[in-house]
Amino acid sequence: MIVLGIDPGTAALGYGVVERNGGLRAVDVGCVTTSPDLPLGERLRAIHDALTELIETHRPTLLGVERLFFSKNAQTAFAVGQARGVVLLAAAQHGVPVREATPNEVKVAVAGYGAADKEQVGRMVATILGLEAVPTPDDAADALAVAICVANRERAGETMNAGVLDRSAIAPIERRESAYDRAVREALARERAEGTGAGAKPGR
Repeated sequence: MIVLGIDPGTAALGYGVVERNGGLRAVDVGCVTTSPDLPLGERLRAIHDALTELIETHRPTLLGVERLFFSKNAQTAFAVGQARGVVLLAAAQHGVPVREATPNEVKVAVAGYGAADKEQVGRMVATILGLEAVPTPDDAADALAVAICVANRERAGETMNAGVLDRSAIAPIERRESAYDRAVREALARERAEGTGAGAKPGR
């Protein structure tokens, strides 16, 4: 199974491709950026062209995208919504099923708790995928996190298309430790142990 994860945005749209074949392997990761000097229509077309190329290159089994959630910044929310629309359109044009997850669900799936910050998510993404360094920029790491979340949730037979902003608030996930859960728990334990050493920075 190949999953294309997307962290939507008009200024910067992160993407990450993972392959699940027993374990998880990173295939591609990056960020599509558009200039604020361009008209909105041209920026959205550039995003659509980039997504089309990604889909045709990697032929993903699933496309994972963060679900739009309430934001205090209306302008940011609109930008994310516009980019999400392009993502959904590109997926539909290529017949790729879409799976959605809230930021909280992604953080829980990757870092083990919904209050994880971007730095913690990035470190866990690198640990889970066996990467030598945390993917940059944050949008790219977040996209890989979405792909990891979708790949492992799909394996459990649960599709993530809830019609509410935070499905976990009304239907908590039943926690049964899988091999993936165990790997995440052990990685978190190692990170906490290393954080107790001299010179360690306190978590945010």
